Amino acid sequence: MIAVDWSTVIAGAALGSVVAALYFAGLALGMRFALRRANPVVVLMLSAVIRIALLLAVAWGVAVLGGAWAAVGFAVAFLIVRMVVTRIVGVRLP
Repeated sequence: MIAVDWSTVIAGAALGSVVAALYFAGLALGMRFALRRANPVVVLMLSAVIRIALLLAVAWGVAVLGGAWAAVGFAVAFLIVRMVVTRIVGVRLP
């Protein structure tokens, strides 16, 4: 049986939740800023590159410093926050 280090899973999940919240807050801020511009593509691309780079850097750091179980906790927490945020925001068709 595989031994799970629950303390590292929880630590990774906590960090994943914070990073996911910041990621989606950055997405909302980038969208608001871009929609006020004449050329929103540039702002959206820059926002996406920055958010993705920071997300990957933190995920890499969690995997290197915390190990595989911390990375699993990080990824699962990010996906859960993503599901909650997309459920709350939801696209409503007219």
